[in-house]
Amino acid sequence: MKEANPDRVFIFDTTLRDGEQSPGFHLDANSKLRIARQLEKLGVDVIEAGFPISSPGDFEACRRIAREIRGATVTALARAVREDVDAVWGAIKDAQDPQIHIVLSVSDVHIDRKLGMTREQVLKRGAEMVEYARFLCDKVEYSPEDAGRADPDYLIETVETMIAAGANVINIPDTTGYCLPYEFGELVRRVITEARGSEKALFSVHCHNDLGLAVANTLAALAAGARRVECTINGIGERAGNTSLEEVVMLLRVRQAKLGLECGIETTEITRTSRLVSELTGLADSKIVLTARSGRHAFHHRLGRLGITLTEGNDDAAWQRFLQLADTKKEVTDEDLRKIAAMSETTNGHEGNGHPPVTDQLHDHNHVADAMRHLIFG
Repeated sequence: MKEANPDRVFIFDTTLRDGEQSPGFHLDANSKLRIARQLEKLGVDVIEAGFPISSPGDFEACRRIAREIRGATVTALARAVREDVDAVWGAIKDAQDPQIHIVLSVSDVHIDRKLGMTREQVLKRGAEMVEYARFLCDKVEYSPEDAGRADPDYLIETVETMIAAGANVINIPDTTGYCLPYEFGELVRRVITEARGSEKALFSVHCHNDLGLAVANTLAALAAGARRVECTINGIGERAGNTSLEEVVMLLRVRQAKLGLECGIETTEITRTSRLVSELTGLADSKIVLTARSGRHAFHHRLGRLGITLTEGNDDAAWQRFLQLADTKKEVTDEDLRKIAAMSETTNGHEGNGHPPVTDQLHDHNHVADAMRHLIFG
């Protein structure tokens, strides 16, 4: 599948499927639909809506997303089992641009211990399911699971077989986050250059962050010729998470001159999307943590976020109080900052007024209220 623009990277978001596998996460159909709408605004090329066979609720969520989303391809995951493929098609067939995504293991450890099959049986099963999926849908993606630990020659044979069966997207997953960037890049390069029929398919990658290398491995794969990236908002996902969409997108944007690649993401929507996913999954936004090693700019920035503006002449006193307290605590809280600001304004920037040091007043939160009353009322 040759693309019109060889420098275009397509963004496949799997927040609603792989991202939801994060421990403790659960999204109902309404929440999934809200995220899908925002992903459409963000400009992702593909939305993986879920795993329809897993539950009636997920099937319904996928169906609602497929019926509403019109600005992106809608896909869903199936194991290489006919019932799974039927469930995916039943859920997404009303999409404007549907795709069936099939996954089946390719590493020997998975084939033997997880599937209890032989290599030949896996090839046959995969090809049969790809052919069946192509009978239903024009777009079929095949993911040889655990490709990062597979025999490269067998992986290449698998890719050739699935392309011949009708897969027009081949996704190479580093399922366990095991690969190093140069290893993964070389693996992707070999598959693209050595697999017969590779020109008929778009090559994608799906990396996990167990060793902190998901984004690095993704960039290595792009350098090797992959042109689709599977990722999640905020990098959420099982274990250590998935490739972070926002990190990949901003790398492509700010280092475009060096990388020579581009994507269609509307970057002004990234923050809104990140916050929505954080809100609906219960994963808190990252915040600036103030400690004794924080700089003065971070201190004033946090005060500003709290709506606090110190009058001229009092900022030095507040800063010194902050440093005194920060040396005694792991983290200075917003409540601490409010009290520091109030104390600085009350004393009008002057120390040595007979009051105890700020550390004595704030170190133990049980005495904060008494300290404030003493400062304000004498």
